[in-house]
Amino acid sequence: MIANHLKKLPLTRETSLLVLAYLYLPILVLIAYSFNANRTATVWTEFSFAWYGRILANPSIQAAALNSVIVAGIATVCATAIALLAALATYRPFYGQKMVEGGINLPLILPEIVTAVATLLLFMALGIKLGLLTVIIAHVGFCIPFAYLPIRARLNDLDKSLLEAANDLYANPFHTFRRVTLPLLFPAVLSGAVLAFVVSLDDFIMTFFVAGPGSTTLPVYIFSAIKAGVTPEINAISTLMLAISIVLVVLSYWLGQRGKPTT
Repeated sequence: MIANHLKKLPLTRETSLLVLAYLYLPILVLIAYSFNANRTATVWTEFSFAWYGRILANPSIQAAALNSVIVAGIATVCATAIALLAALATYRPFYGQKMVEGGINLPLILPEIVTAVATLLLFMALGIKLGLLTVIIAHVGFCIPFAYLPIRARLNDLDKSLLEAANDLYANPFHTFRRVTLPLLFPAVLSGAVLAFVVSLDDFIMTFFVAGPGSTTLPVYIFSAIKAGVTPEINAISTLMLAISIVLVVLSYWLGQRGKPTT
């Protein structure tokens, strides 16, 4: 009803197209210039894949990419496991449930820079040396709500009669979880894990604050390289990261829809 009224407002479609163009045209320009043979990023000469070959052979970029994958991989496994336990713990109503769920989802509400500064201060207060470990710990806390939401949503859609049938067949809670609940939740668990991996892989602000020597990830590397000027190499790295992120987000959505009950 509201959408139909909005469509009738003057210049609604034109305004929407202008907003979309403002958001996505710079990205399209970045992608196009990543195939530019000229060293100058804004001067087009001819189409070339040369910069992709150079970044794939660059040891600094390889090390940053490896750090990104290590951090994202470990953070995803830990965050997804914690999110699954949190979803199961908050599934049944209890006193203070809303407060607990709000605490789990707090990283989605707080500005990331606030969370990053607070995390940095915590590491400094505990005397923990900044490095790859601190980046992983920070990413685990930051990624939990992204893995939690798909799992929690799937729990709400579960057919309660299946759990009741397992209880009627004298299955204990562990067997009910292993043979009934987990298989039904598995697509949502994978969806949340992929989403958490994307968030961790692309994160810059949190990583920038808590990273130490030898823990540079690709977003931090890009930020440092941009200080010397934007080059086709930066465009190529950004394009590859964008492509990977799009593929993983589509995969997360597809996994989230698998096994979803239809009404």
